[in-house]
Amino acid sequence: MPGVEGTVLRASWFFQNFDEGILRGGVLDGEIVFPAGDVKEPFVDADDIAEVAVVALTGDGHAGRSYEITGPRLLTFAEAAAEIARATGRAVRYVPVPAEEYGAALVRDHGLPDELGAFLTDLFATLLDGRNARLGDGVQSVLGRAPRDFADYVRETAGSGAWAD
Repeated sequence: MPGVEGTVLRASWFFQNFDEGILRGGVLDGEIVFPAGDVKEPFVDADDIAEVAVVALTGDGHAGRSYEITGPRLLTFAEAAAEIARATGRAVRYVPVPAEEYGAALVRDHGLPDELGAFLTDLFATLLDGRNARLGDGVQSVLGRAPRDFADYVRETAGSGAWAD
């Protein structure tokens, strides 16, 4: 659209997927079953994304820019599960499954329509192919501070009782 300026914020998996989203049930059950294999992801705090968005939308000098917003380190889903287990004292482990098996389970066990199960199978197979296994400097560039670390999020979330029975 002519005359419209934009800023692109790119992020991958959010910390909050483990306590508010798709992975919470697995944390509570002790098994995070997901089709990520051993790929490393730059998990990021959704609060960091929100802070960058506010500054990018209200501050000068961000139009036409793209920011890679990541956490400060790459983690596998197994490493993330191990950190949650340490912080909560609960047995939590990651169980990798093929994307096709995960998609079929979404349809069979959760009542998703076949088309949505097929879409999610393709989506996870694509997104979890290692393409995101790199760190960005978006939080540092925009906010002038390091991004929040997954270990800090896990300790705070465990302390809040979010994963309590």
